[in-house]
Amino acid sequence: MTSPFTRRRFLIGSAAALGAVGLTGCDDVTQNQHVQQVLAMAERLTMGTQRLIVSPQALAREYTEADITPSFHPNGSIQPNSADYVEMVETKFANWRLKIDGMVNRPMEFSLADLKKLPSRTQITRHDCVEGWSAIGKWQGVPLGLILQTVGLKPGARYAVFYCADELEQTLDGSGRYYESIDLIDAFHPQSILAYSMNGKDLEVEHGAPLRLRVERHLGYKHAKYVMRIEIRDRFDDLWGGNGGFWEDRGYEWYAGI
Repeated sequence: MTSPFTRRRFLIGSAAALGAVGLTGCDDVTQNQHVQQVLAMAERLTMGTQRLIVSPQALAREYTEADITPSFHPNGSIQPNSADYVEMVETKFANWRLKIDGMVNRPMEFSLADLKKLPSRTQITRHDCVEGWSAIGKWQGVPLGLILQTVGLKPGARYAVFYCADELEQTLDGSGRYYESIDLIDAFHPQSILAYSMNGKDLEVEHGAPLRLRVERHLGYKHAKYVMRIEIRDRFDDLWGGNGGFWEDRGYEWYAGI
């Protein structure tokens, strides 16, 4: 049996390998055979361990308010620059809607006010970035599982795909748009929430306003920010690079469990 501590240390080693070739140099990552072998080994280890040994309901460690990091470093992009997003910020997201569709019985849209009326979960957890830093924050949001129960899932549904407002690369085919995916086992985990609040305040733009995913047993790049749409699917290999996420299409592991 591999302990959570050992798995975490192994992944930090993977992150160091990524850092050695440069996180912004995605071509270097995808072409570096050693890095790919390390990532593949880490993914098999973490996913196999968590799925076969650790309970699907086991929680990531939660902390106290005294543990909250005073300055929480924003991860990834910090300001989507599309005209639509800029307008949403100016109107304080009054016209923003979260769209849920795909393999669901009742496609729906939720305003921010709608989400805040639903039962919520608050958790103080540690965010572990693949770059090697960590920070503790207090998150409040709607359990993702509750949203999925509300829309109802069709037979054969396996994955939730999150489409985001930030575009990290300007591409004609949309592959530069940030997206992420998780399977439904993780979607229904108690700590998987759609967070609209951080440290007692509405999310700031740099932290993913108005809504971001929190999946506390996974590395930071899985915690998609600026979520606009959730599509329920039976596969993701037909989306852009075929690996289930923006960074995954550029060589990162899909599961990214810790």
